Amino acid sequence: MPVRIGDEAPDFAADTTEGKIRFHDWIGDKWAILFSHPKDFTPVCTTELGYMAGLKPEFDKRNTKVIGLSVDPVSDHKKWAGDIKETQGHAVNYPMIGDDNLAVAKLYDMIHPNASGGPRTAADNATVRSVFIVGPDKKIKAMLIYPMSAGRNFDEVLRLLDALQLNAKHAVATPVNWKPGQDVIIPTSVSDEDAKKKYPQGFKTLKPYLRTVAQPK
Repeated sequence: MPVRIGDEAPDFAADTTEGKIRFHDWIGDKWAILFSHPKDFTPVCTTELGYMAGLKPEFDKRNTKVIGLSVDPVSDHKKWAGDIKETQGHAVNYPMIGDDNLAVAKLYDMIHPNASGGPRTAADNATVRSVFIVGPDKKIKAMLIYPMSAGRNFDEVLRLLDALQLNAKHAVATPVNWKPGQDVIIPTSVSDEDAKKKYPQGFKTLKPYLRTVAQPK
């Protein structure tokens, strides 16, 4: 059964490059990014994991843990890490799950048999490029899925995390292409009367259903 936004993130035990973990215990009271890549020692994945390593301090600032996964064994992850550091300029600084029995990949529906678009090959037993953002309550807050051929935009994952955390703290929505510091949207569930109490500094009404306000601090 596929996982969906709002579901509890399936818990699991796994071997990682930083030892054994139980996923929910590992998350603790933080947010988490679980992302999969198809295969170690491949070009697109090498660029992705290196970029994520460079971006990790930004996730740290946001009280968010990062963990990677593929169906390769932990021993391969450790060998590959040297190539990532050499070619991308960043050493992998987060754990990588060795899911060689496909247990976690199946829990999170990361195996897409028709992903290659042609006759089934061994590559179809690799994970697609999935991203799951999990909240401190262990609920799935967002998901992104990319094909094996297209590298992800991890800056967008960071932007999405900012939007989710802002919503969790202030119950606001974010408009198209929103970036931190820009105006946000007052949900339609909030009446004008309640909005005036919540935002005494005022807000802008473009339509009865479209009201914007400066981003809450």
